[in-house]
Amino acid sequence: MKPLFRIASALLDAPRARPACGASPPQIVLPPAPRSGGLPLQDALAARHTTREFAPAELDDATLGALLWAAGGINRDATDGRTAPSALGVHEISVYALRASGAYRYDPYRHCLDLVVAADLRRLTGYQELVDHAPLDLVYVADLDCMREIPEAQREIFAAASAGAMLENVYLYGASARLAVAARGWMNRSALEQHLQLPRNVKPLLAQSVGYLRERNGAAPPPPNGR
Repeated sequence: MKPLFRIASALLDAPRARPACGASPPQIVLPPAPRSGGLPLQDALAARHTTREFAPAELDDATLGALLWAAGGINRDATDGRTAPSALGVHEISVYALRASGAYRYDPYRHCLDLVVAADLRRLTGYQELVDHAPLDLVYVADLDCMREIPEAQREIFAAASAGAMLENVYLYGASARLAVAARGWMNRSALEQHLQLPRNVKPLLAQSVGYLRERNGAAPPPPNGR
């Protein structure tokens, strides 16, 4: 389906959440993310690209935990430092992981996923066909109210910069772990705000689909080195 047709359809028929598929545990404790290994940085940069075809298999918890840690996990335990920068260290961006089994919010302090709603919201994250096929959609959500020391007119620009840094971390991890990754800013923000029950001034900024690479037979190749 062409993107413009999908947009027209969305205007005529409000997007709806689909029922969750499978169990929706209230919390998913993720395995500790590895802090070494993978491709050298220059190799990951050379391999980084957008892929819009995904194997249908769900990402295993180790891979899911590693990519969420790459996005915005704690990499300096003594100071709660993060893998991605944020103006004045506010860390206004939360990462929501949307799966067939439900929508979850990543907690970097406990390195776990907390259930927000037991529904499949992936279709709300864009107008391209890939949103119907990727097993995971990440949504980068900004809490603009927590950016009090930044002028109000500049908050969304600073938040978008933070979200972009997190999104690129996932791209680089995906290149290292041989994952398919595709980012976009084109999504149904009002529907996501409604279904994720976001308060006022908490805004979805970017979305990113992630999955295993799709081979010609549709199978998922095994992650390299157990990742």
